[in-house]
Amino acid sequence: MSARSKDYETVLQQIAAIHATKPRGKHQLWIALMAGTLSRARVAMHLRQFSAIPLYNHLFHGPLYVNCPDPLWRKRLAEVVFEEGSGGIYSNGVPHYELYLRLGRAFGVSPQEMYATELCPGSVAIRSYLAHMSSRNFLEGMAALSLGAEAQVPGVSGKVSETMMKHYGLSREDAMFYIVHEEADKDHSSGALEFLERFAGTDEDIDKVITAVRETVELSWFMYDDIWRCVQAVH
Repeated sequence: MSARSKDYETVLQQIAAIHATKPRGKHQLWIALMAGTLSRARVAMHLRQFSAIPLYNHLFHGPLYVNCPDPLWRKRLAEVVFEEGSGGIYSNGVPHYELYLRLGRAFGVSPQEMYATELCPGSVAIRSYLAHMSSRNFLEGMAALSLGAEAQVPGVSGKVSETMMKHYGLSREDAMFYIVHEEADKDHSSGALEFLERFAGTDEDIDKVITAVRETVELSWFMYDDIWRCVQAVH
């Protein structure tokens, strides 16, 4: 291992420490979802507010593909865009946004209602931030989306899918959005060391990566807090 690779290992430790301060699975919103203690109406509210990410993924991965300066990494991004938009790799040809709409329908939320949701400030903030970073440049956008947002999905998504089937009577097909993302986001967020070695060649680059991850984690937690407030208001 080169001296620079050792530096990157330290960066990965810093990133892990950032995630450890606000892990998705430790927020009361996700604890309740994994435990199945929310009413169906409250889960429906969560799904409507969280739609800011899965229904607008094209605002994130699309610009990353366009902005990626490396042809091999563009190929990887092309596969992610293809999967999100077509479901051709993980979800038997069902686009991820349709998996989410299917999940919403299982809780009584029509596609029209889902898209018409008045999003809370936290949901608007994370959607706007990820869209901005993805369009700004590849380094920061990839760091925010992959090393920040997607990195916390595995380990939580699978448990939520199990809860949906056990406590709310959903079929495997209904819960497929969470089933798929347990694996898909594990794939999307892998290769962190390779990413750093290829694109973070200076200390300034590394600082930008760490900042993007920290801001994403903080904004994600803000979104969870805000969604929890909306959920608690449902009776």
